[in-house]
Amino acid sequence: MMAKAKTPRTTKATNNSVITMPEAGSVSLVRKTSPGNGSSSDLEAKIRERAYQLYQERGSTPGFENEDWLRAEREVLARQNHQQTA
Repeated sequence: MMAKAKTPRTTKATNNSVITMPEAGSVSLVRKTSPGNGSSSDLEAKIRERAYQLYQERGSTPGFENEDWLRAEREVLARQNHQQTA
């Protein structure tokens, strides 16, 4: 007697979606402004634009979205803090 081949179980649906970087300026979010610092949506737009530049500098290779965003955030915030203290 031969062993019966097992069939794969699909008990839960998996989310295998791919996250891609949006084109610079393609997404607009409206948020409340912070007193004295300009709007947070302006800050987010600057971070998004810098993250996209980093993505392009790496040859548009996917898979580093979080690293690009965090580096862009550090750079933009450091630039903003330097301008405020100058």
